[in-house]
Amino acid sequence: MRILVTGAGGQLGRELAVLLDAAPTHDVVAVDHRTCDVSDRDAVLATVASVAPDAVVHCAAWTAVDDCEADSDRAFAVNALACRHVAEAARRFDAHVIGVSTDYVFDGTKDGPYHEWDEPCPRSVYGASKLAGERELLVGCPGASVVRTSWVCGLHGPNMVKTILRLAGDHDVLRFVDDQVGHPTFTADLAPALVRLAVDRRPGIFHLTNQGAVSWHGFAQAVLAAAGDDPDRVLPVATADLQPARPAPRPANSVLANTAWANAGLAPLRDFRAPLEELVSVLVSSPGTRT
Repeated sequence: MRILVTGAGGQLGRELAVLLDAAPTHDVVAVDHRTCDVSDRDAVLATVASVAPDAVVHCAAWTAVDDCEADSDRAFAVNALACRHVAEAARRFDAHVIGVSTDYVFDGTKDGPYHEWDEPCPRSVYGASKLAGERELLVGCPGASVVRTSWVCGLHGPNMVKTILRLAGDHDVLRFVDDQVGHPTFTADLAPALVRLAVDRRPGIFHLTNQGAVSWHGFAQAVLAAAGDDPDRVLPVATADLQPARPAPRPANSVLANTAWANAGLAPLRDFRAPLEELVSVLVSSPGTRT
């Protein structure tokens, strides 16, 4: 297959590009915001026309949650309108589209994991813009796949694993919230699952995360433990006590049940502790990879 990856400068897009580049059965074309501004319709149409892909994995997004709160126009241009452009271009060339979305489409008040048929109710501009992008893809390109994921970490680009390791090197005590719970997801496991959806051309919404629900406090402890450090250095704090308060509200419950994926007979992604240990091992042994 020839697969076009947008957002190849980000951690998931770059992981996908590396994975596909090493696969002899696939031909990958990876673009970032410098080579294809996804908010520019003409740029998207021209890129897809030049590549003529069998599938488009649309990873490009503006994921700075708090910054989105202050600039909703940009958030909707990059996270929603861009999906309209991608859907239009893919439809012209009969390419299967996979759009990557987020747990932020939910308000986080449900008692229990969210499945694919729960009604979204975003509380932030970021979540609202990503939900709008989902709808643009599903309406504009029937048969598209939308993958909601959460707490994404990987080798490439900034993420919470790298942040926790950096903070642990600078401070004796770390404080992370213990009243926000979710599923950490690692690009090393998520990227191959996205390729599977591209190859199978499976339509609809899928929740895709690594397994194991944990709070940010528990996750930070797990990162330190994987690095051979003392997890008791991480202390719990309530979201309401954070100083300064975050501009964008975070869902207290971000746990996504991978119901559609499981019901399709597909193997679940691993417990998050396995890829976490693999990633931390690389980051600790090669400090240059922490940027």
